[in-house]
Amino acid sequence: MTASPTGAVTAFDHAERRIWSGKAEVYARTYARLCAHPAAALLDAAGAGPGSRVLDVGCGSGTISAVAAGRGATAYAVDAEPGMVAATRRAHPGVAACIARIPELPYGDGKFDVVAGNFVLNHVGRPREALAELRRITRPGGRVAVTVWRSPGAPGQTLIGRAAQAAGLTRPGRLPALAPEDDFPRTAEGLAALLDAAGLLGAQGSEAAWEHRCDPGTWWAGAERGIGAIGQVLNSGGARGVAAARQAYDELCAEFRSADSLLALPWRMMRCRTLSTPCVVRARSQSRRWTVTVWSPLHGVPCTVAFPSRR
Repeated sequence: MTASPTGAVTAFDHAERRIWSGKAEVYARTYARLCAHPAAALLDAAGAGPGSRVLDVGCGSGTISAVAAGRGATAYAVDAEPGMVAATRRAHPGVAACIARIPELPYGDGKFDVVAGNFVLNHVGRPREALAELRRITRPGGRVAVTVWRSPGAPGQTLIGRAAQAAGLTRPGRLPALAPEDDFPRTAEGLAALLDAAGLLGAQGSEAAWEHRCDPGTWWAGAERGIGAIGQVLNSGGARGVAAARQAYDELCAEFRSADSLLALPWRMMRCRTLSTPCVVRARSQSRRWTVTVWSPLHGVPCTVAFPSRR
């Protein structure tokens, strides 16, 4: 096994671990269904099917793992939060789930046919380094597929943030943002460029939009319990701030309330899939010259290169 790249844990990483600690159950009850929406399309883009070895990175409740296993793939899952791994094991006993953080994943080079990161890049301090680690554990010719939320977001994405703003709540100083050199545009082009910079081939990005339907109380409960950055903002003003934001939220919900009293929240995300490294098909020595034939999955044709031997 080649050692994975070891990068210093950033202030952003530390904050993420603190935010998500012990949140597995409330996440499953509130925001897990939203994040599960792109699971099938993400695995379609990656070509995951029967016999594939698929890793679900940042598995959360294990949705990607479950869909992959349902297609006949051998599913693995990893998350930095122990509660998420425990939830995945309980819900999907056939999935090999373990606790680990990017970029220090406990897998050998080229182990997986498909590595899927469903919104995991939102939660790492150095996204390019994280992607390089995903490339390392993907076999030559395999695929890496990831999603991130679009920014600026659709109206549904900003509902609770607008309520917090109306209550005078702001991002607390203890909640660090990504360092400028580590951030990237949350667009299809920005995500594709990030994957390209991480050494992944043929990045193809696209945008997807949909309406997420949910109960207003359930949607509020996730942030109220501290889920994500918005949960930290919402709770930064104590009980009085939460109450003021809830009053604004109830008023703003009228924009999205449907005839059945559920919210119909517009959402947008970026999806990108790539190829991993090229495959060396054949290497041989003849008449003091090496001939190496490489098949590039990006171009679909072999390329032969000859160069002198050093003997």
